[in-house]
Amino acid sequence: MAPTLSGDARVEAVTRRAWADEWVTVRCAACAREGQWPRPELGCPCGAMLRIAVEPDTAEPFPPESFVPGSFTPGSFVPGSFVPGSFVPGSFTPGSVTSGSVTAEPVAAEEPAPERPSHIPLPRTAASPRPGFRPVTIRTARDAVTTAALYLRWLGFKSVVESGEPLETGIRTPGSRTPDVGLRGPDVIAQVDPTTAPASLRSVECLWLNGMNASTTSVYFSLAGYADDARARADDLGLPLFVLDLTGAPQPVNGPAEELVSSGA
Repeated sequence: MAPTLSGDARVEAVTRRAWADEWVTVRCAACAREGQWPRPELGCPCGAMLRIAVEPDTAEPFPPESFVPGSFTPGSFVPGSFVPGSFVPGSFTPGSVTSGSVTAEPVAAEEPAPERPSHIPLPRTAASPRPGFRPVTIRTARDAVTTAALYLRWLGFKSVVESGEPLETGIRTPGSRTPDVGLRGPDVIAQVDPTTAPASLRSVECLWLNGMNASTTSVYFSLAGYADDARARADDLGLPLFVLDLTGAPQPVNGPAEELVSSGA
């Protein structure tokens, strides 16, 4: 196919797309059959698209293959009633066009959808699907470690074992040289502080660093609670903090701990 070039027409830059301008009728030199073909264009290295002027063999503006069954209503189109380029933006008023006895009503603007928060926190009051935790009365430091280990298993952490040094009998007091006991599982590291002094900022940060190094969840259990700066730092780091009640029921004291109780391991 070789469309006839128009010698008196200038090459036009393509600034907008119109369906009627995208096709040209070309006659086959072998069988004289006419068909619609895309109008030739030339891409310039500067980024502009140029439309080459050609002379169509007929005045048929649209290719027959472009018709979609069911998209055309008989009698709704009058040949020659539309002139390409005659539409002026802003000249159409909703409701001003009638078809028979039916007047097109303006479409009401849809209300914007409500914005959704980027993060939806876990429900902290949702009932846990797990069975209730069986508390163990805490009388000694060993009872505190046992309660923490049982509680971690109840949360869903498997194979939790003691990884620190043995504790002496009885509740520890400030100044005792016996170190805090660590509990470890395949996906958790926990610290148990059975002293009567609040856990310090340094202890909370050390536990968090150990958890980061092992790529596991870190959980802190304390018998006497936490210093204010330690609790604030744990909130920033997302470290769950629990207080060991003497009745043997660990209580969450910050948001990360409440989410851990709600979701489990």
